[in-house]
Amino acid sequence: MAVGCPFITCAIKKKGIEFCWDCKESKTCEIWKKHREAGKKVDSFKSYLKLEDDIAFIQKNGVTEFEKLQKVREQLLRGMLQEFNEGRSKSYYCIASTVLEIEELKEALDEAKKKSKGLDIKEKSKVLHSILDEFAAQKKYFLKLRK
Repeated sequence: MAVGCPFITCAIKKKGIEFCWDCKESKTCEIWKKHREAGKKVDSFKSYLKLEDDIAFIQKNGVTEFEKLQKVREQLLRGMLQEFNEGRSKSYYCIASTVLEIEELKEALDEAKKKSKGLDIKEKSKVLHSILDEFAAQKKYFLKLRK
């Protein structure tokens, strides 16, 4: 038998809330604490570098405002994939669009468009990679999933 998500079981089924950020016990919850601590060391399907910031933002501003920002990130990711994906960079661009700040993503995309005019897709991809890597190095971001 498959085990269900402990967060959905606790938040939705037991407490009737949307997620842990709505819970009064989130700061002292052992399950949530273990999840956040593990996220500092390894990633699953998403980089956890921004987990705490995302939770704090949602607690302060609500899910609707967070979703608006995610839509902006989605549009920037679509731009990266449409113009710079040589077939091997999808995961890298997905992580970058999750980890970097929106303004950094916009700046990187604009700069890459300028620097890559007339280049083939492989060269265009290298240009964007180098720009994103530079931002990541400056901020000490990891643009690969940690396993």
